[in-house]
Order: sequence, then C-alpha cells, then structure tokens
Amino acid sequence: MGLFGVCREISRLNTIFVVKFLSYMEISEVFESFRNKTVFVIGDVMIDSYMWGKTERISPEAPVPVVSVTHKENRMGGAANVGLNIKAMGADAVLCAVIGSDPYGDIFRQLLAKRNMTDIGIFDTSARPTTVKTRVIASSQHLLRVDEEECLPIDDNLSKKFIQHTTRLIDMQKPDAIIFEDYDKGNITPEVIKNVVDKAKQLNIPVLVDPKKRNFFDYNEVTLFKPNFKELAEGMKISINKSDTNQVAEASNALRKKLNADYVLVTLSEAGVLLVGENQMFSMPAQKREIADVSGAGDTVISVLACCFAANVDILTSTVIANIAGGLVCENVGVVPINKEQLLDEATRYFKANSL
Repeated sequence: MGLFGVCREISRLNTIFVVKFLSYMEISEVFESFRNKTVFVIGDVMIDSYMWGKTERISPEAPVPVVSVTHKENRMGGAANVGLNIKAMGADAVLCAVIGSDPYGDIFRQLLAKRNMTDIGIFDTSARPTTVKTRVIASSQHLLRVDEEECLPIDDNLSKKFIQHTTRLIDMQKPDAIIFEDYDKGNITPEVIKNVVDKAKQLNIPVLVDPKKRNFFDYNEVTLFKPNFKELAEGMKISINKSDTNQVAEASNALRKKLNADYVLVTLSEAGVLLVGENQMFSMPAQKREIADVSGAGDTVISVLACCFAANVDILTSTVIANIAGGLVCENVGVVPINKEQLLDEATRYFKANSL
C-alpha cells in the first residue's frame, strides 16, 4: 500500500509530498492486519512500583514529610511498556529480557500473566536483581523515587546464555518484527545486538531500535533507528537547532550512513518527527494537543512503527500513524498504552485533512 509519492533528496527540503487519501475502512484494514503479527521486544524490563498516600506532618527525625500509605500498585515498565503498547494495537508481544531470580522477578511474571502475555522470552538469573523503580506520591505530589537496579552490562557468560536463549526463540517463533528497547540497564550488549541482528537478517525480519547512550553506535545494519533529538545531538556530538529541519535532516542522514541503517527517525517532541532514508526525507509536525504528560511517548512511537513494519505497511504511512500515536498518549497522565480506536479515528481525520 503506497501512500506517498517519490521522496526528495536530503538537500531538497521544500518538496510537497503527494498524500493519498486513506478512508476509515482502509486504515481499519491496516490496524486489523496487526492481529496475526508477533513482535519481539528485546531490552530492559522493569517494575514500576507506586506507593500512594497522604501527608499531614513533618518527620521529627528529619525535615521531610511523613507519608501514610493508603495503597500500592506494581506495573510493567521499561521495555515491558513497549510490549503493552504492541498488545494494545492487537499484535502479540514477546518480551526477551534478563530479570532476577528474586521475589520481584516472580511479581514481574505475575504481571505478564495478568495481561495474558507470554513469559517464554524471560531469562532468570541470580547474578543481578530485577529492576524496580518505586515512586512515592502523596496529595498528587511526586515526593520521591527509589531505584533498585544493577546497571552494569550483563557479563560475558550471561550474555552468551541470553543470546542463545533469544536467537533460538527467534528461530522457533519467526517474529514479524524485532525491537531493541534500550534503557541502559545492561541487558543489551554489543554481542546481543550483533547476534540478534545477524539472525534477523538471515530470516528477513525488520529490526527497529529505541536507543540509549551506551550502545548508540553498536546498532549496525538495522532497519530503523529512532533516537530523540537529545540523543541525536549528543550521539553525533553536534549543536543543532531542533526547529531547523535542514540541520536535523543532515545530522540524521549522517547517523544513518554511520550505522548503515535503512532509516533514521528522530522524535522532536513538540516539533513532531523527522524521517530520513537513502535519498529520502519526510517531516511531520506534532498535532496540537493538551499535553498532560510526555512519559512513554517514545515507547508508543516505536511500538506502532513495529506493528506497521510487521504488517508490511510502507514507511511513510507508518511514520504518520506513529507520530499521531505518540501525541495521543501525551494527553494522559502517567505511562499508559495507546488507545487503538482513538488512534484509528485520529489517523482517519489526519489523512482526510492532509490529502491532495
């Protein structure tokens, strides 16, 4: 399904793309095609733990508030939030990650089961703990966050075992797309990246990356690399203006060539997204919204992109839908999965309004 006409060279940024009108039924068919697709998410999963309560006094031991806890909740976080977004879009998500052989590891598996998600990709170890981020909230105020984690890369022995575990699963399941969701917690190493990318290339599976700083230049020959603006500027060690499309496009294309990636898509928060490929460029501003919380927007963008790639939707259609999705989740407080029906309605309105 081709949506856009021929893209222009990076140096020619004034071209208007010819947008084909997609009806509600056509977009519905795209979304429906996600249902029989499987996406592997490889990366750093964690538990987001919340403690809610009220505070009415200051501690006599230190000048800090005393929180009387009223309730607690554990949620899947990190790379697991990408899995939740994929499931919300109707596809199957398989999380491939290392967690601790500890009580929190048991809780994480229970959270997967509650969401009817498989744990076949989860690899347990006694060598490191399950990552937990506990937030203390009182009277609608975020007072404190406590992180329990090990951020050093997994050692060579554990890396080899995890690679064997994951590549065997890829061989067995033959997913329709693979995401690296990197939170710099040590689950993803250069060896993990290389072995998974090699396996994906053998099986012709698209690989998408949501990077962080440590492994930034290790994701060679992937299908799509999705940094945010800060990651792009810091990774390329340059100072550029986010609103200058030419500067962002040139930096993105330089990164694409350095990684030998098919595409680089940069998320620019309020400025939208910018996509570059070989002799291709497309930019799309963010939609005007009442922003409540930007947390999790990047997770949503990579999740929707992966579902689209899994269903063989063309890159520009995928980019438009993913950008709309990233904006939608910002209207909600906290990290929440995308609402598929709301996204369908918004995408339909966009294509109708922007078709020529």
